[in-house]
Amino acid sequence: MRVFTAALATETNTFSPIAVDRKAFEASLYAPPGQHPATPTLCTAPITVGREVCAREGWELIEGSASWADPAGLVARSTYEQLRDEILTQLQAAMPVDAVMLGLHGAMVAQGYDDPEGDLLGQVRDIVGPKVVIAAELDPHSHLTARRVEMANVLVVFKEFPHTDFVDRARDLWDITVRTLKGEISPVMSIFDCRMIDVFPTSKQPMRGFVDRLYALEKSEKDVLSLSVIHGFMAGDVPEMGTKIIAVTDNNPRLGAELAERLGRELFSMRGTFMVEQVDEKAALDAAVAAPKGPVVIADVWDNPGGGTAGDATVILEEILARGIRDVAVGTIWDPIAVQICMAAGEGAEITLRFGAKSAPQTGNPVDRLVTVKRLVKNAEMRFGDSFAPFGDAAWISFDGVDVILNSTRAQSFDPSLFSVMGIEPTSRKILLIKSTNHFYDSFSKIASEIIYCSAGKPYPNRPAETNYRKARRDIWPMVENPWA
Repeated sequence: MRVFTAALATETNTFSPIAVDRKAFEASLYAPPGQHPATPTLCTAPITVGREVCAREGWELIEGSASWADPAGLVARSTYEQLRDEILTQLQAAMPVDAVMLGLHGAMVAQGYDDPEGDLLGQVRDIVGPKVVIAAELDPHSHLTARRVEMANVLVVFKEFPHTDFVDRARDLWDITVRTLKGEISPVMSIFDCRMIDVFPTSKQPMRGFVDRLYALEKSEKDVLSLSVIHGFMAGDVPEMGTKIIAVTDNNPRLGAELAERLGRELFSMRGTFMVEQVDEKAALDAAVAAPKGPVVIADVWDNPGGGTAGDATVILEEILARGIRDVAVGTIWDPIAVQICMAAGEGAEITLRFGAKSAPQTGNPVDRLVTVKRLVKNAEMRFGDSFAPFGDAAWISFDGVDVILNSTRAQSFDPSLFSVMGIEPTSRKILLIKSTNHFYDSFSKIASEIIYCSAGKPYPNRPAETNYRKARRDIWPMVENPWA
């Protein structure tokens, strides 16, 4: 067997002012054919898992390009088309193949393309023809379009949020594909539209129990190969935005349709109960200061670069400084210019610095302080599960009992190694202020005495009923109370 694999992924917040060009992909990951590292990024696990599977099966794996950009705004049209055409040219050169395995995100939007993944899958299908298996792994914070379902044989989605299972789901995808190529199964996808948009952290109930049931059903239900929830991505203003269920069965579309609808209606019945309670910056700091011990983790949930925002909001930091709170470490504030200034000044320098709050309104004000440059790190990385997430050239600055990490490549706060790689011992601080909606939970919960979810400012469109969508459908909850009426 000959199998082609490649990856092209990013998550697009169509409301974000930060445009994505090829440099943005190169800053996060751009690996030409055969040059992907041994460890996967979030959306490239089909490549690394494919190496294991094909070595075991004695199959030939033909690797194409792998590209990933950290979430931001619209992808430049020329950038998307160039990266897409690289993969298509590589596939054409690899023909004939028996299968195509793709690592996608599912929430990419480019100038002129509301559905880049559907476009890519369609063009792949045009090259390989109707009989070749096309399979792709998706992030749940994505848009499941009719074209993607039509063009692919199998779509498997991460189940966990935080996305701790992206390698395991790639293994599921490969397992289904291998069994299909061996003639053991004939996968069929059934889709149910839940007519809603919500946020579904699996680190708490009720989503924890719902996902555990998906795992159990995959094991107990005959003919069920995979069950997935497309959470949807509320910051993507596209026509098919929303939550959906995917049931993959072994040639049993009736069972798949029944199961997808039952699970989808159950999910809808729990709408509005999934997200953890959030407080404003004043209440968050009241609780953190009152806590008997640290580290107390305050998650700035909506200034989350993982959702396409800049990650440079200062609303919570301003409140910290106004109150004179000390023993705080902040990771991170995105400010490439401030990092350059610190790099020029050097470690140990004392300089006057302005940083933060440069990207958008309602994200606070720039901070002006006399700071000490404590440490500088080129090409800094933090852990994310079995992988690493780059946050670029970075500077640790210190002032008034507060430590701040400034970074030049936007990245949400995945792991406490964000602090330790800069020389800050995270467990030694009373308060850790981080930027993430929920991906931080798996690692930070291991060291936190308490976790506080804070909604500060308005860097992200987190209230769909109030969001000024131009393309997204308006017939789903919470835009309407009962979309089934």
